[in-house]
Amino acid sequence: MNENPLSLASDIVDKARRLGADEADAYVVSSTESSVQVRRGAIERVIDAGSHAVGIRVIKDKRTAICSTADLTPQAIEQLVRDAIELAAISEPDQHAGLPDREELAPAARQPNLQLYDEAIDALSTDEMRDFALRCEAAAFDYDKRVTNSDGCEMGVTRATMALANSLGFGGSYVGTYASIGMEAICDDAEGKKRNDHWYSTERALHRLETPEEVGRKAAARAVAKLGARKVGTTAVPVVWEAPVAHALLRIIAGAVSGEALYRRSTFLAELEGQQVASALLSFTDDPLLPGRIGSRPFDGEGVTSRRVPVFEGGVFRNFLFDSYNARRLGRKTTGAAQRGISSEPSPGTSNFVMEAGQTPPEALYADIEEGLLLTDLMGFGVNMTTGDFSRGAQGFWIEKGQLTFPVTEINLSGNLKDMLAGIDAAGSDLLWRGSSAAPSLRMQQLTVSGL
Repeated sequence: MNENPLSLASDIVDKARRLGADEADAYVVSSTESSVQVRRGAIERVIDAGSHAVGIRVIKDKRTAICSTADLTPQAIEQLVRDAIELAAISEPDQHAGLPDREELAPAARQPNLQLYDEAIDALSTDEMRDFALRCEAAAFDYDKRVTNSDGCEMGVTRATMALANSLGFGGSYVGTYASIGMEAICDDAEGKKRNDHWYSTERALHRLETPEEVGRKAAARAVAKLGARKVGTTAVPVVWEAPVAHALLRIIAGAVSGEALYRRSTFLAELEGQQVASALLSFTDDPLLPGRIGSRPFDGEGVTSRRVPVFEGGVFRNFLFDSYNARRLGRKTTGAAQRGISSEPSPGTSNFVMEAGQTPPEALYADIEEGLLLTDLMGFGVNMTTGDFSRGAQGFWIEKGQLTFPVTEINLSGNLKDMLAGIDAAGSDLLWRGSSAAPSLRMQQLTVSGL
């Protein structure tokens, strides 16, 4: 086995070319993962694992095949390449198949320093992770005696090396770390009902991670606040999306701006580029060049130079996100948005998806609402990406005369995404990062709230 991931990727590409591939690329991932989960003060699970895997894509006569293996012995690598060549020969030809254009590839000598690696995370021991998790859970129980149970607290760290090489001469690699801690607190409510909520933090650098005590207290506070939750009748009211749940909206938009979704005509944003789709308060970008962020990368899954892409500017929809294949199918250019797994073809996806914060303190978003909903949770998958129709289960707090009056549960929230985006009339100043996305609290003028 070649111990250098980039050298291994380059060797695999060379083998593929010698065996007859017109084009080829190889993707190598080497990672270690450690985590500790505790529950009610006792260790429930400890994971300490490592993995190495390689995937190869070969193109011959516009026919593509992808193969992968976790066996990195020379014999297995040789067989991997031969299998890929044989599979390509029986695949259907596709005129759009191929590597990115050479001029799109990132220059390896000018890779930006994105601060993806943190030595403190890499050096964290299992005992230290256990202590983090125990402190987190203890803080939740100490916060309020009504917190009677825990679904566990988990602390984990990952270190990964990614390497990519292709037959156009590109070769690049980078090392990244990230740590995460999260827990779920549980309270007993009337009639034997349980109320639960969670909080978590994920960062590439340990010093940016929320402290265990902060995570535990926030999980507990959110669970306790749900005690006494009840239903409300069906009505149409203003809805304030708390920052954590605004990330759910961001994930929906991320799927809608995929170039693959555009090709399949499965997005409500088709044919709306350059148009005022959303409120002028809505601006967000896909930015893989932010230092120290989970979604940052010097190049995409095909080796294309990373770049900042404006998606919405002042409510105007600017860009879909493309990998090279889907761009070719539509006569477009890649935006450097290719993502890939070891055994999958590249496809477009977001890196750091960031919504711009507003100027309004989050509490002020509902201060002038006569009657409405502060949305804190969404459940289910009721979104039609083609039409934009939205209908999902929800929880939150009822607003009366600018005050949060009681928690609500067993409700449904419905509308259409175009109307919802256009109806944003305020954005909070509380930008919250969750993994590779960032969003503030948002206020929408009106949505239908239905009792279940």
